[in-house]
Formats: sequence, C-alpha cells, structure tokens
Amino acid sequence: MKVRFLICSLFLISFLGLKAQENFSATVNFKTEPTDKINFSETDVAVFYQKKLGTKSKIANTLEYSNLKVNYEFNPYNFYADQDKFNQVQNKFEYSSEITEKTKWQLSLIPTVNFQSKLDFSDLTVLGSLTVSQQLSSKINLIVGAGRTSIFGAPKITPIVAFDYKMNEQTDFKIGFPDSRISYSNNARNQFSLTNSFNGNFYHLDETNTDNNAEKAVLSQMTSALEYERNVTGNWFLNFKAGYDFNKKYNLLDKSDHKVYDYNSGNGYVLGIGIKYKQ
Repeated sequence: MKVRFLICSLFLISFLGLKAQENFSATVNFKTEPTDKINFSETDVAVFYQKKLGTKSKIANTLEYSNLKVNYEFNPYNFYADQDKFNQVQNKFEYSSEITEKTKWQLSLIPTVNFQSKLDFSDLTVLGSLTVSQQLSSKINLIVGAGRTSIFGAPKITPIVAFDYKMNEQTDFKIGFPDSRISYSNNARNQFSLTNSFNGNFYHLDETNTDNNAEKAVLSQMTSALEYERNVTGNWFLNFKAGYDFNKKYNLLDKSDHKVYDYNSGNGYVLGIGIKYKQ
C-alpha cells in the first residue's frame, strides 16, 4: 500500500506542473519478450515535459513507472515463485545548454528505485550521463560522452557516442553506442524506424538468497527492432514494435555484483504496442 501511495503521489506532482510547461507527453507501453525458458512481459507508464530557459538552455523531465512480470514456463516445482514480479520508479532530469552556436552539452541525473515488492531506501540508485554534441555541418552532428548506466544490467560507467546524419526532411541516420536508429517519415503522420540498442536493468531482491547470497536480479540484451508510429488523430499516437533480443542474459548477483546464478533464459523475439498523448 505504501509503494502504491508513493507512485501515485509522484505522478500527481508531475501532472500538476504540466500546464506551466511548453510541451509534454504521456505514454503507456506494453511489451512481451518470450524466450526458450522464460517469458518476460512489461508495462510502462511515463510522463515527459520540457521547458526552455531563455534562448540557449532548456530542461526536461521524465517520470516513469514500469512493472516487469516473469513467467518461468518450465518450472513444475514453482522454484522461482518469489522472483516473478519487479518494479521500477525512475525520474530522469535533463539540462542542456549551448556552449557556442555549434556546440552543446547535456547533463542527465536519473534517481531510480528498483525493487520486488518492498520499497526501501537502500533500493535507491543514481544514474546519469554527460554528453557534448558538435555540429559538423548543417546535416551532421557528433555526440560523445559517458554515463553511469544499466545497459549491461548492473550499474557501471559506459561510453556514449553517436554520429547523427540528417539526409533530408524524411530520413535521419543515428549510428552509435549504446543506441542506433534509422528513421524515415513518408508524411506528417507516419514514422518508420529501424533501431539497435544495448539495454538492461537491475532489481534489488526483497531478501538475500541464503543459498548463493544473491541480492540483485539483472537483465541485459542487444535488441534490434522495427518500429512504427502513427499519428491517429490530433495529439494521439499509436506505436508498434517488433524485433529480436540477442545475447540475452538474466542473472543473479551478490552485493559485489559477482554473478552467482545464471537462468540461461536464451534469446527471443520482442513485441510491443503503445499509446502516446503529445503536444
């Protein structure tokens, strides 16, 4: 009950501030990722807003709640009954500003609580990143930086690099690490994207597993997908995603982030659908 109250309060605070912002969006996404041994399904709700601070700076904030359910299909003895549901409440704050006309920098701070069912202060982790973008020409932008991320499961320092080439008004190429995207829009209402991303997450366990001292469940994979977004009417958008997870890992770690158990989940495909309100 306390966890539900906290989540609802966070969303209420965000919605109260939306009218004062320049633009915002609210999204709901559903995703399923079945593998050979384990089926993963995730529901995600997020609220985003941004505001300009003068002519050279702006802030953005994304408040997000996600719920991951894990179905151990080949588990006749219900051995993993206490590890079938995980929750995350995350707030991403971004500040960006111009250094010169062609050079910008961006700082992001991401406090996140990742837990099973019992929310505790020890579940709080702070992630974030710092990047610098340099406009090389009217069509080419280079982005470099580093961040503390969870793309490989447990939080660690990772590089960030991207080469962004806007071929024309309809087509944009962004090649880099951890995310790459090729986007094409044939009109104002349709957008097609081919994406590749390294992504992952971690969750603190309610109780330490006495058999192997596991304190954290972590997931990671590389996902290649085809995405389609459709502006159905006014400010409402629908999006669809179909892809495949490569090198998918689902492990348990101890307090030193050493692997103590491997579920050997195997790879699998990804299917997702979402709805967005944007203005």
